[in-house]
Amino acid sequence: MNAKTKATSSVEFAKALADPTRQEIMILICCREMSVGDIVEAVDVSQPTVSHHLAILRDAGLVRVRNEGKHTFYSLNQGKVVVCCGNLIEVFAPQSEVTEMITDTSALEK
Repeated sequence: MNAKTKATSSVEFAKALADPTRQEIMILICCREMSVGDIVEAVDVSQPTVSHHLAILRDAGLVRVRNEGKHTFYSLNQGKVVVCCGNLIEVFAPQSEVTEMITDTSALEK
């Protein structure tokens, strides 16, 4: 992925994170699957609003979706979050020690 592509995906990632309700949803589904109904109850907003936020997160690749009958379950795509955070660092702090550690795969194995 080139720098321009990383910058674009970083902007999309930042836009997805920009809303407090989406952040709350991401925290809720971080380590478990939740149905839309369960998310609605937990964040105390309407179902259409939750569905809108989930669509933005889904379009950014930040959630995994599993359908089971009439229910849809969501979980956070933690791998995508890690990649996006790494891209932010590479784009906006390319000369930092952290960036060198991220791009040096041997450092990740330690």
